[in-house]
Amino acid sequence: MRIARFLVGEDPQYGVLTGDLDEHGQLSDDATIVELAGDPMYVGVKLLERQHRVADVKLLAPVIPRSKVVGIGRNYAKHAAELGNDVPSEPLVFLKPNTSVVGPGDAIVHPEQSRDVQYEGELAVVIGRICRDVPVEKATDVIFGYTIANDVTARDLQKGDVQFTRAKGFDTFCPVGPWIETDLDPHDFSQGRRVQTYLNGDVVQDGTTADLVFDIPTLVAYVSSVMTLLPGDLILTGTPEGVGPMAPGDEVEIVVEGLGSLTNKVVSR
Repeated sequence: MRIARFLVGEDPQYGVLTGDLDEHGQLSDDATIVELAGDPMYVGVKLLERQHRVADVKLLAPVIPRSKVVGIGRNYAKHAAELGNDVPSEPLVFLKPNTSVVGPGDAIVHPEQSRDVQYEGELAVVIGRICRDVPVEKATDVIFGYTIANDVTARDLQKGDVQFTRAKGFDTFCPVGPWIETDLDPHDFSQGRRVQTYLNGDVVQDGTTADLVFDIPTLVAYVSSVMTLLPGDLILTGTPEGVGPMAPGDEVEIVVEGLGSLTNKVVSR
């Protein structure tokens, strides 16, 4: 099931998407969205009778984390190597503020403080309920679904600051979307789903989730051993090799096999 958050009129709403995806993650022209009664993470999936053509609504970030976005660094060995880093012996955890989240089609704002803002295409895990100290074998019980994220990073600030907060925490530095897919199992990703990033139409990242150093159940267990996770929290699972700079005027598209595509343009502040 594909669950989206969308705008029709002035009020954001949740809905269930119908329609097929093509090989580039685009919905078919006849795709529709059926309204839901409230937030499905809190009230369940309760369909209403109203529906809309997807072409007639604006898709928003499918979730706005009520507390946090948890990032995982260096979770692809080749990405760690391309930046001159070793693969960590346990997950490398950092936080992005929920104010960094924007949706599909929204602008990524290039801050004045940086000269090297980079894309990082990633699979994201959406947490579905309050949890703490989740065993690996119970991780699927607390996962609501999966979406796509761009862990935008001011690489020069990251290197200068050493820690990641400023470099990854600017407003608009976490595009998320276009919807949440609820009917996948973490083991689907262990077997391999393609993660690609396009910069102005050219492929710049082309990896597979089979290469995750720490798989999704391990990440959920590890993060929840450190902090309580709340409904709507996101865990970004890491990025494949091929990260690089993007500048105002560029368009970045991230495609995760079976999940769709997330597109955003870069603008000056």
